[in-house]
Amino acid sequence: MENIQMLLKQGAVGKPCAPIVAVGDKVKRGQLIATPTGLGANVHSSVAGEVIEITDDRIIIKPNAKQPKTFVKIKKGSNLEMIKEAGIIGQGGAGFPTFIKIYNGKEDKPVLDHGYILVNASECEPGLAHNIAQIDADPEMLLRGMHYVMDIAGADKGIIAIKKKHRETIEKLDALLKDDPAIERHLLPDIYPMGEERAVVRECLGIELEPDKLPSAANSVVINSETVYSCAKAIEEQKPLIDKNITVRGMIKGGSEAHVFMDVPVGRSVEALIEEAGGFDERGYGEIIMGGSFTGKACELGDPITKATGAILVTRQFRDLKGAKVGILVCACGGNLERMEDLVKKYNGTVGHVCYCKQAAEMPNGSRKCERPGNCPGQVKNNLEFKKAGCEYIIIGNCSDCSNTVMASGPKMGLKVMHMTDLAMMAVGHPLYRTLKVSKKVDQDLNVVDNVEDNETVE
Repeated sequence: MENIQMLLKQGAVGKPCAPIVAVGDKVKRGQLIATPTGLGANVHSSVAGEVIEITDDRIIIKPNAKQPKTFVKIKKGSNLEMIKEAGIIGQGGAGFPTFIKIYNGKEDKPVLDHGYILVNASECEPGLAHNIAQIDADPEMLLRGMHYVMDIAGADKGIIAIKKKHRETIEKLDALLKDDPAIERHLLPDIYPMGEERAVVRECLGIELEPDKLPSAANSVVINSETVYSCAKAIEEQKPLIDKNITVRGMIKGGSEAHVFMDVPVGRSVEALIEEAGGFDERGYGEIIMGGSFTGKACELGDPITKATGAILVTRQFRDLKGAKVGILVCACGGNLERMEDLVKKYNGTVGHVCYCKQAAEMPNGSRKCERPGNCPGQVKNNLEFKKAGCEYIIIGNCSDCSNTVMASGPKMGLKVMHMTDLAMMAVGHPLYRTLKVSKKVDQDLNVVDNVEDNETVE
């Protein structure tokens, strides 16, 4: 195994942790090696080995040739204390510390008032498969984990939000839920971004939250399914968060099918996981994305996976636009301006004009959130601006519905539409995001025959 790189900041939010080990120290698998200096979560070694280097942002460990299956157990305490001690963060995206998310922390009371735990089992980003694989393998643990979290958070009800296309998984859950009146499941349409927190709240509870509001404003907490499993493992097995489930997919030898790796030691390199999946396709590739095709970032082969990493996607090669003018439409559901500019550069295009989706509301910290994720009002005005600016192409990062509205007018104006996910979707054999073909309404009864197609969205 290659050297393990344990980042001191495992998620996108918070501050780096402080190392509590030194170069030359021998560490055990599961041993605490760094603690928070502010908003953050404990970091434990994912392997047994020797600390060979400590930098400003990581601890590098040389693994022993033989790795134990056992781990250093966290100390026993209340369920909340064990989740905190285990260093659990959200494993579906930003990586917010879970113990803070499910309990107020500043007051001696739960965060919810007899509310809802909404489990995001949507596997929102297209092409990913590890969340559903975990639920298929052990649906009982998901329900036990939900009850632990519900009890801590003060929730009376739990809802599992899952896309309708996962019929076999749903049937497994339904068989268990017959005997669990506190938990139910809600079927989601197979469109992006049904896993966004406010979209989950809207779909499950019928409450439309403003962009600056958290799910707590709807007396709910949204938590990723893999995070729920980690909470259950912390409580039942005293296991710290040292392993991650990963989907590796794209321009890999042997085809475009998903390679799902369970319990991968945090800190392993992107290159090592690609090699384990079969290595690069001999036809070459464009870029490597860590995370989903919408919200992930381009990465390097030597970069380590973190507790929040969901996927490694190897994309098709970039076309050469030969300096053509490209309009950028920035959507809160996809890449930010920096990410979109990087894509234009890789396409060898020239940024001709920049527009923002009119629902991409700017937050005080400079980020943007969609006012109504998954429901777009139209993009004619922006397309007119791109045309006026002399753009030949436009690149968008919009949700399914938003892409649909771009296509309603853009091509008629002579604009050639590219989506930021195109090269990843081609590599994984997924339809491109263009014209919406799927109904956004889903009948919650699986026995009812309806006209909802079971593909992601588009052609």
